Amino acid sequence: MKKYIAECIGTFVLTFLGCATAMFVGCGTTAGLFATAAAFGLSVVAMAYTIGGISGCHINPAITLGVALSGRMSWKDACGYWCGQIIGAIIAGALLLLFANVMTPSAEFVGANPAGLGCNGVAGAGGVGGAFLVEVVATFLFVLVVLGTTDSKVGAGNFAGLAIGLSLILIHLVCINLTGTSVNPARSIGPALFAGGQALKDLWVFIVAPLCGGALSAIVWCALAPAKDEK
Repeated sequence: MKKYIAECIGTFVLTFLGCATAMFVGCGTTAGLFATAAAFGLSVVAMAYTIGGISGCHINPAITLGVALSGRMSWKDACGYWCGQIIGAIIAGALLLLFANVMTPSAEFVGANPAGLGCNGVAGAGGVGGAFLVEVVATFLFVLVVLGTTDSKVGAGNFAGLAIGLSLILIHLVCINLTGTSVNPARSIGPALFAGGQALKDLWVFIVAPLCGGALSAIVWCALAPAKDEK
């Protein structure tokens, strides 16, 4: 149970800090884009060294799927992780809405604007098809980094959290202006449930596409990873 609670807390921190930065700093300028990318990436680094020893710090259903498909965890634990991650993101989404309404009450932060609560959108990628492709590719790259750096034989050891966080920053820099960067179904679910509108209509893209990318990365890593009897 501690593992699931840790995943809940970690996903809450990632979703709240990352999306709050997008809300209150904005991504319309170069500085805002870098700040938002850094907020997501550094949240992962912070949580990796906080709860990594408890749950492995997945804080992302796509990562959990990749790990489970790679045979590194049971499906029972995977389901527990998914529940914790989604609950944490929903709590973060509720707090984001509260902050938006209390501090700057405006339609800017609700369903009238898909990016209102740090939600994801498809318009910047040219629509659903483009957004789906962006998220599959971005999540594939991200989860592949996770699987590689945390591999017990060839991974990066204590530096894995840093490598994962930095890769997430890079992915955000590329994808923020396209989809708002999800690569994490839980991070998308939490804000979208409270923003409603177009963000909620497009939510399925940011659930299905990252899961597809995570599954693809597991397939590729299983082909690349050294066999158990290899040195």
